[in-house]
Amino acid sequence: MLFELIIFVHEGGHFIAAKRSGVKVNEFSLGMGPKLFSFTKGETTYSLRLFPIGGYCAMEGEDEDSDNPRAFNNVKIWKRMIIIVAGALMNIVLGMILMLVTLIPQENIASTQVSLFMPGSFSAVTGLQTGDKIVKVNGYKVNTYIDFYFALYTMPVTEVDGSELDIFKEDCAFDLLVYARDCLGKMDSDKAGDANQRMSESINKAQSQLAECESKEAAYTIFCQYYDEITSIAGLKKAEKYPDIELREIRKRYRCDMTVMRDGEKVELKDVDLMTLKGDDDKPKMQLDFYVQPLDKNVGTIVSETFKETVSVVRMVWGGLAGLVTGKFSLNEMAGPVGLAAAITDVASKSLETNGFGSAVSSIVYIMMVISINLGVVNMLPFPALDGGRFLMLLIEAIFHKPVPRKVESIINTVGLIILLALMAIIAVKDIWQLFNGGFNYG
Repeated sequence: MLFELIIFVHEGGHFIAAKRSGVKVNEFSLGMGPKLFSFTKGETTYSLRLFPIGGYCAMEGEDEDSDNPRAFNNVKIWKRMIIIVAGALMNIVLGMILMLVTLIPQENIASTQVSLFMPGSFSAVTGLQTGDKIVKVNGYKVNTYIDFYFALYTMPVTEVDGSELDIFKEDCAFDLLVYARDCLGKMDSDKAGDANQRMSESINKAQSQLAECESKEAAYTIFCQYYDEITSIAGLKKAEKYPDIELREIRKRYRCDMTVMRDGEKVELKDVDLMTLKGDDDKPKMQLDFYVQPLDKNVGTIVSETFKETVSVVRMVWGGLAGLVTGKFSLNEMAGPVGLAAAITDVASKSLETNGFGSAVSSIVYIMMVISINLGVVNMLPFPALDGGRFLMLLIEAIFHKPVPRKVESIINTVGLIILLALMAIIAVKDIWQLFNGGFNYG
């Protein structure tokens, strides 16, 4: 039902543009395959079909020449172009509306400005500072938190030299965090709360000083200083010997270059590490080790962020498509209707468990927003059988003042449709296989 709403909006865009342009619409169908029921109003038949996997707006003269002056092939080319792009445009508009719906109930809207580091933060000792506004990650422009998360979570894990200074400083900060947790475990619960706060403040101070260190000796001195401070806060006896910082030759890190605005100036940061932990099967797992400043929430902010975050999702879709072409992402990471349904069900159930009905609805709306924008962007790709391919044919006609021969256009679109159907079949089989083998992981 939710998918068909998005299809309805897409085909409705073609339908409205066609009617406004004076083009005769023979049939407006929701769904594909055998007809369940239909009715005719005026010159158009409206039908509902069995399979909820698409729809169409069948215009006179769309796929064959027609002598009807109101046929698609006989109206001015600029009108035909508008009709073709109207579907994708309506999907973007729907996505924008759904984005607005998700933003209005949120207590806070995230920015990209660092407000606070977690104790043991890797990024705090490799260049990032409180107050930095992140504007680029690995060259990817960051305007919203959506841009930021896309840039981070499409970042490859890299092997780095475990003996370098930044890694040593990370270990110093993280080992202080581990030691603090061990100390808290030995304390009475009534004293642990205050001690936890004081230890966190100590570790944050240590991080700030570690970031400025230019040698391992200086970093280790700071480590020992705050090791003593944590010991004192816990009420334990001072250590007779400080622990060694473990050294390993090779480490795996999520590492990136960042551009930040700091005190009104652009600052280039090289090799900023994000906290990298061991996940399932010892695979590296990224964890954001800082918090961002919320934006002031008002009507202006909500409207502005609606537009900006919609643009961010469009960029995210383009980035994903480019990643498929370049091999950055695999076909296995794509999802069809089965996979999307599984994702929506999974996200909704988890939201219900943790945050209740309102959160589940918001999660579903957000996913539908991404799907709607995705459909709009993908449909305008210059590929045969897609709206973008048809727009390209019209562009060729406008440039050369002569339409592409119907037979040639028909062959091109048929080949394109076969390729698309084959791709859809492969993705559907993959989705079903994953579904029955517990392979979906959207949480």
